[in-house]
Order: sequence, then C-alpha cells, then structure tokens
Amino acid sequence: MLTLCVLLPSRARRQLVTADLAGRIGAICLAFPEVTERPSHGAPTWFVRDKRAFVTLWAHGHHTNQFPHLWCAAPPGTQQELVASEPARFFRPPYVGGRGWIGVRLDAGIDWTEIAELCQDAYRVIAPARLVALLGG
Repeated sequence: MLTLCVLLPSRARRQLVTADLAGRIGAICLAFPEVTERPSHGAPTWFVRDKRAFVTLWAHGHHTNQFPHLWCAAPPGTQQELVASEPARFFRPPYVGGRGWIGVRLDAGIDWTEIAELCQDAYRVIAPARLVALLGG
C-alpha cells in the first residue's frame, strides 16, 4: 500500500483543523431546535434563536489557552465539579467563566459522545423552556 504524505503550509493546516472541528461541532449543535451558527469574535459560535450563544469553538486557542478548545454554557456547579475532577481537560475560560461556562480542551483524544452531551447541556442552559422541551428526556 502506498501512502502519500503532503505537507501543507501552516495556514492551510490551520484552516483544515478549524473546518474539521467546526464541522463536527456544528453537526452536533445545529441538530438542536432553532440554532444558528456565525462567527463571534472571530470564532465559530452557535446561538439559540440567533441571539444567545451557547458554544464557541477556539480551534487554535484564545489568549493564554493556546490549544484547541470549546467554551460551553453549563448548569450551576458543573464548572467547579469538572475543573476539580479533571483539570487537564476542563478549565475556567476567560470572560464567560464567571457565568459558570466551562472550557473543554480538544487537543487530546476527543470523546465525541461527551462533546455532544456537553453541547446539549449548554443548549439546555441557554434555550427557553419551550425549545428545551422539544429535546425530550
């Protein structure tokens, strides 16, 4: 079997990483009722009813967190619990961390089932009750 290895310029590699992560996370988030996607502060972000953000992807890092990660809205107490139990994977993000959001590292072994659960929890925190009821369970 012949394997072809192509080295891409740094910018092209960054675009592929961003597109892949944004595509996977977008597929999860856009499955929820009345969700839209648009850049916010230069990062792919998912909104409920095009108004309230619930997930932001920083595919190449942001400020002092120079690794791929998500910011997700979270139920009360979740941030403290996750950061305390797995500080290598979860952190308190700048700006939104004071509102209980969590940062989730995406640079080592992504568990897409867990990411889907975190995105759904984020949606449930931000979306109005009528939309949350459409999710069932």
